[in-house]
Amino acid sequence: MKKIEHIGIAVKNLKEAGAVYEQLLGVKSYKEEAVPSEGVNTLFFHMGESKIELLEGTADASPITKFIEKKGEGIHHIAFDVEDIYSEMERLKGEGFVVLNEKPKKGADNKLVCFVHPKSSHGVLIELCQEIAD
Repeated sequence: MKKIEHIGIAVKNLKEAGAVYEQLLGVKSYKEEAVPSEGVNTLFFHMGESKIELLEGTADASPITKFIEKKGEGIHHIAFDVEDIYSEMERLKGEGFVVLNEKPKKGADNKLVCFVHPKSSHGVLIELCQEIAD
């Protein structure tokens, strides 16, 4: 793993939370993106080499909506930038981690992503991210 790519924060209202984070961070968001396959809308902020991703569920069945119902708004996941997501997934499986995806899928911000179950990492959902080459 190369670095923390972003921290994902679950919010009820993307527009309201975006305004708060613009004030808090002192920067405008650089990208808003819908990810229909995950049932979320996202809003990204650059913070040095890392990012903050706000996530709003778009349906009752969305993982973000369910997360907020169970735990409330707050940190949802920590994402790590990886060079080769396939080999990193295999490495983690070999180390005994529970990887939630059989293969990476397209996520927001031009990334291939997969997740590691929070039971494997002391209650923290981990996302692996690899930039999709153009």
